[in-house]
Amino acid sequence: MMENGGHKSSGAFGCLVRRKRVDAARQRLAAHQLARKLSLFDLIAIGVGATIGAGVYILVGTVAREHTGPSLTISFFIGGIAAALSAFCYAELACRCPSAGSAYHYSYVCIGEGVAWLIGWALILEYTLGGAAVARGVAPNLASFFGGVDKLPSILARQTIFGILVDPGAAILVVIITALLCTGIKESSLAQAIITTINISALAFIILAGAYLGCKTGWPGYEVSSGYFSFGVNGLLAGSATVFFSYIGFDIVASTAEEVKNPQRDMPLGIGIALSICGILYMLVSAVIVGLVPYYALDPDTPISSAFAGYGMEWAVYIITAGAVTALCASLIGAIIPQPRILMAMARDGLLPSFFSDISKHTQVPVKGTIATGIFIAILAFFMDVSQLAGMVSVGTLLSFTAVALSILILRYVPPDEVPFLPSDQQSNVSGQHLDALGTDVAGRPLLQKDIAQDKLRRRKIAAWSITMVCFGILVVVAAISTEGLSSILCFVLSGIGGMLIICCLTVLNSLDQADTKESITKSGGFICPFVPFLPVASVLINTYLLVSIGAQTWIRVLIWLAVGVIVYIFYGSGHSLLLDDVRRPITHSDNEHAGATLS
Repeated sequence: MMENGGHKSSGAFGCLVRRKRVDAARQRLAAHQLARKLSLFDLIAIGVGATIGAGVYILVGTVAREHTGPSLTISFFIGGIAAALSAFCYAELACRCPSAGSAYHYSYVCIGEGVAWLIGWALILEYTLGGAAVARGVAPNLASFFGGVDKLPSILARQTIFGILVDPGAAILVVIITALLCTGIKESSLAQAIITTINISALAFIILAGAYLGCKTGWPGYEVSSGYFSFGVNGLLAGSATVFFSYIGFDIVASTAEEVKNPQRDMPLGIGIALSICGILYMLVSAVIVGLVPYYALDPDTPISSAFAGYGMEWAVYIITAGAVTALCASLIGAIIPQPRILMAMARDGLLPSFFSDISKHTQVPVKGTIATGIFIAILAFFMDVSQLAGMVSVGTLLSFTAVALSILILRYVPPDEVPFLPSDQQSNVSGQHLDALGTDVAGRPLLQKDIAQDKLRRRKIAAWSITMVCFGILVVVAAISTEGLSSILCFVLSGIGGMLIICCLTVLNSLDQADTKESITKSGGFICPFVPFLPVASVLINTYLLVSIGAQTWIRVLIWLAVGVIVYIFYGSGHSLLLDDVRRPITHSDNEHAGATLS
């Protein structure tokens, strides 16, 4: 008896110690919070500025020459559709989980720590390589101000050192932007708004002046002998996967959720408006440029400036170049802003050193993480070429978008009944959005309560299996369509099997009740993703197909990066995770009464 009592006493003491460790972590988090200063206008400026830049000023020439030809506009449209589907999912989760962790935090709550770690690791890849790629595009555009690349100052010009083409100007720009971001989020958003205004003005000039020239000359770019779809459907879809790099932006808006004054109202609006503006501008600009110049004659570095210069409008080149440079600066700001916040969220959960979770008392931003991010991006921008980066960034984006869409399905049909006491919980109200299916009216009726509980468990199992089989069906369809050398009959059979599996499971999911979840979101004033389960499943299908369309060499690089992430998680993250202090709390009605409340 004494021995048994000793074990109980030891277990209780261990639980108390673990709880105190978690409480201490939450107190450290509460002591230094990110500043809630961002308005809807700030979110739109951050989203548009972060998105527009590389897609128009760098990738237009490369993608049109190598993948799409004149059909570049359709590739932007396809990429925009996939982004829009994901944007709806982000909008709901940004209301329910207003956390700086973005897709990492959503995956953590809905899927689990292991998957969340891989998503966070992929996001690090996405934002780091995206920032480096954008920075590398500045020097070719600046050359127009100086009369050519060979006339650039040596400190800005690309140079060859030991056989490596380095870009010191890109590294210097990253350092300057990093210093700006360390001053505070409001100051950063103000600078972003000014730069984005200049950028949009330049794009408006491109569209109007380009349309005038096109109507005057008869749009010679669309009269190529190879036709509108010069590289066929495969080239069109490959181009869509590549230009997905240019839609990185609204997910960056989601990463600032902790710094928004009214996240439930402003996050969905900010995401939707920013993505809409960017998609329209992308399609208009790409339609004009590929119409002015045949795709094979586009300059891969400065396609827009070179296109107008070819029509004798040298004075317009300076306007375009000014817009290109400011767009790249805004895009670089957007690429650097989210990464230290992702690192901060991962460090809060114990998966990374606490160094990354430190927030400055004066500026209320993660200064240490921002500086570390800036240094790493500056090094990559100094050494790496943009042509090697765009596809890898697309992989990181598509993986995170897929995880977010799956998170919506899980939250609607298989929401967690309990969540761990973690510091990041202070920034999340997912738990508060789930209504207990039993209800207060049956609390005193145990037999009815037991029946309802069993029915709830049965529905959850059906939903979980349906979601799993939908994912399997998507993989079968995509594999059948994408595999080269597969006979048409076998392709048709596999596609039919996968398609029927998707349709059947979607029918089952659609028949299951979401009323409690929808009601809780509506009461809290949050945004509801429409057409669930169809919209999230369509998002997963499109994202998966785009992922498969990416080249094998790019996948090899990404898999190496993810393998490194697994090693880091095994030897550090899993041993320091706060889930080791797994103190959990059930989701109850009292949580729902406080839905939408976040720590300010």
